[in-house]
Order: sequence, then structure tokens, then C-alpha cells
Amino acid sequence: MKTILGTKIGMTQLFTDTGEVVPVTVIEAGPVVVTQVKTEKNDGYNAVQVGYGEVKERRLTKPLKGHFDRWQAPYRKHLAEIRTDGGENFEVNQTITVADFEEGSRIDVTGISKGKGTQGNIKRHGHHRGPMSHGSKHKRLAGALAAGTYPSRVFKGNAGPGRMGRDTVTVQNLILVKVLADRNVMLVKGAVPGKKGGLLRVRYAVKGQGK
Repeated sequence: MKTILGTKIGMTQLFTDTGEVVPVTVIEAGPVVVTQVKTEKNDGYNAVQVGYGEVKERRLTKPLKGHFDRWQAPYRKHLAEIRTDGGENFEVNQTITVADFEEGSRIDVTGISKGKGTQGNIKRHGHHRGPMSHGSKHKRLAGALAAGTYPSRVFKGNAGPGRMGRDTVTVQNLILVKVLADRNVMLVKGAVPGKKGGLLRVRYAVKGQGK
């Protein structure tokens, strides 16, 4: 189970020994604490629940506080459940840090993309615009959506204006350039989803050469 939660700090650049510039994203990852271990015998499947980010007790709901107290786990702001067949190798209160990741390995990063609010069909779906000449009444409109008599309605899933962004996005096969274990920081080549301060899930690549 090579997965860790973190926060997007921003982007910077590194210089290689040959003088090449490498754009990297700075991720403050972990440490995460194991807050629950699920087994197929007790829960019907194997998984490990981890917590990230300190939070005050008064900020917790009573059900969530009771969950932490039952497992005698520290209070954490974010929880994530990770499926794994080796759950018996983990214990509650066990800590996972960036030191468990190897430099040069391939990773997948999942986050919430930036929200762009309500947008038109051109920006949202890449539709073509109408003529921009004087008198044109179809410049950036959505155009015909359905016939009037039949079906007399707009089909579900029609590509039109609406909310754009703020979706769960995963960028695969990024390279973990450097690990700063003493600062809980990972430097990942390229861009990752979300805004600064957004929550990220980092794991070894599923399709790439993850460890």
C-alpha cells in the first residue's frame, strides 16, 4: 500500500547536473496515520484507513470523534480508505511518510481540479461559434437543442452551458524527482490537479513503473 495524502504547495524548478531545467510541483505529503484496519473477516473486504492533517477536537462531529476514540487513533482532518491485500501488515497509529517512496519512481496524483464556475458551451465543450458579422444572432449561443414537436424535450447529457471544473482528476505516470524526508516534501515533475492548498492523493503508478 504505497499511498499517501498531501497538500499542493505550488510549482518551482530544479536544475539537473547537465544544466537542464525541470519544472516540478511541490507537494507537502504526510505524515499520514493509520486510523483503522479493515479485514475481510470483519468488514467483508481488506482495506486500510489513513488520516491526514491535524484538527482540533471541537471541529469534529460526534460520530467522527467516536470513530477515532473507538480505534484509539489520533484526530485527523482528512480520511481516506485504501484497498490492499496486505492489511494485516499495518497497525493502528502506524505512520506513513514520504521516506517510504523512492526517488525516480512513477506515481499517480489525484486531486480536485480548479473550479471555473458556470461557463458557456464554447469554453466548456469546445463548440464552434457562429458568424461574428453585424446582424448575426448566433455568435456564442448554444444553438438548437432539440426539435419542437418530437421529442419536445432536451435529452439528458446534452453538451450545453453549465458548471465547469471542480472534478476529480488523476494525472498518471508522473516522475518523483526528489524526496525531502526531513521536510515531508515531494518534488514531482510536471503539473498536478487542483489549486494551491488542495488535497492530493499520491500513489505508485498503476500503469507505469511504480515500485
